[in-house]
Amino acid sequence: MRIGSAWKFLLVTAVTILGCSATSAETLILDGASLTAARVAKAARDTETVIEIDAAAAQRLAAGFDLVMEAATQGSPVYGLTVGVGWNKDRPAFEIADGKRVVSDELLRLSREFNRGQLRAHGGGFGESLPIEVVRASMVIRLNQMLTGMAGVQPAVADMYRNFLNEGITPVVPARGSIGQADITLASHVGLAMVGEWYVDYQGKRMPSAEALAAAGISPISPVGKDFLSIISSNSLSAGRAALLSQDADRFLQQSIVAFGLALEGYNGNVAPFLPETTGIRPFAGMNKAASMITDALEGSYLWSMSDTRGLQDPLSFRTMAYAIGAALEASEALTTALEIHINHTDDNPATITGNPYAGQSGQVQSYGVAGDSPGAIYPTANFEMLPVTDKVEQLNVALTRMARSVVMQTIRYENPALTQLPRFLAAPGNRGLAFGAMQVPLTSLYAELRMLAMPVSLDSFGTSAGIEDVANNSLLAFANLDRILELNYQIASMQLLHATQAVDLRGVEDLGGKTRRLYHAYRAAVPFVDADRAYTEDLAKGIEVLKAFQP
Repeated sequence: MRIGSAWKFLLVTAVTILGCSATSAETLILDGASLTAARVAKAARDTETVIEIDAAAAQRLAAGFDLVMEAATQGSPVYGLTVGVGWNKDRPAFEIADGKRVVSDELLRLSREFNRGQLRAHGGGFGESLPIEVVRASMVIRLNQMLTGMAGVQPAVADMYRNFLNEGITPVVPARGSIGQADITLASHVGLAMVGEWYVDYQGKRMPSAEALAAAGISPISPVGKDFLSIISSNSLSAGRAALLSQDADRFLQQSIVAFGLALEGYNGNVAPFLPETTGIRPFAGMNKAASMITDALEGSYLWSMSDTRGLQDPLSFRTMAYAIGAALEASEALTTALEIHINHTDDNPATITGNPYAGQSGQVQSYGVAGDSPGAIYPTANFEMLPVTDKVEQLNVALTRMARSVVMQTIRYENPALTQLPRFLAAPGNRGLAFGAMQVPLTSLYAELRMLAMPVSLDSFGTSAGIEDVANNSLLAFANLDRILELNYQIASMQLLHATQAVDLRGVEDLGGKTRRLYHAYRAAVPFVDADRAYTEDLAKGIEVLKAFQP
């Protein structure tokens, strides 16, 4: 085909370098099949990561584009090429060159105008721009999906995604304006930047895309055929945010388990609910995993020694914590599993499938087929549906909020000397003030906000596009809620640490668990013992920093 024959990909023979030193750049080779959420996050947050394209994947992508061009020469409907561009259906879509049919130059010109116009017409959003790491994650994901060969884009489009990532050119994308059935009105800003319009962040500055492209020595692309559709009709922005948050959630869960262990030590709690002997007789996988991680954090703790003052039955918020954490662990794992299916498979509509997938099928199915030098089929799909991922995010939102409820209840229990055998509100000896009594107010206010954020948003939608697009799942909003939920959980955990370390010191305990001891000392290096009433706002801010930096 005339279009695409001049575009060549760098054939990569290097291997992906994992675990390299901080001074050497990691190379991530995308092949459309083996990308992980962890590698998405690494490439998004480490701008030194070099993105390359697997040679076989490059061939698949080019074959998909050839199929689109083949369909046009045969008069098959291709939105953005033979449909929607103002082409008279009575006019042939092809010319003869060297004895072969090629797409008409005039049709290509109209298609390019249409593509650029559609990118502009779909560009509309609100609010501050998405973080650079989210947009970078989305571009890694979208490029990988294109390499399945089912997007039908010209190789230049994939090449531009790679160039943007490697040169550190990041389109400015508004944070609000997607309902989750593909981020069309937001992702259009990525396409506009690639054609030299709109704005980008480059070398620490926000500037017109044309200026950044010129500085980097990159020529704008000229989208044609279904290029614009493959750029905008994708959930890559939602998936990019989900990939980052999946890693953040996993890290928080690892940290929160140690924080709970320290809280249990501050309470002089009973380890019995977390023993293999008690959890193994009810083999829920997440709960058993959480219980094992709790006892691991408490290895070497004084809680394993007998105590005459230790209760037989702790409050339920303590006793059932393995269930609360376990549900969150399972939800987090389910999100990662669903997400990695999504990022390694196409969500394009239509999907271009090369070969002869329609052979022997019914007349309806055969109508999507394309014969000729580049055979295949172009199928309409519903693969822009993000529900399999959004559903898992909403499960995680609920699970994290349920965890936070337990932490709030645990922390409030420190108020009661009858339960703790410690001074009321954990007041230090000689402190006649309120100590932590008033801290229940900000603590419970955070939980009220969490409950609001945990409400499912995938049920709220309106019919758009003349009633054709009549359901949606609001995936980007669900992921934004997860982001806020994680931040609120860190704030609640900071209040937990303020109380737990105070209780440990009031008990005069020195024998803490291996991991809980490390967290205790990291916290005490930043926040001293409360021997008299003081404003706790700075302590709470420091507690968040300590927990976020803690490596279990």
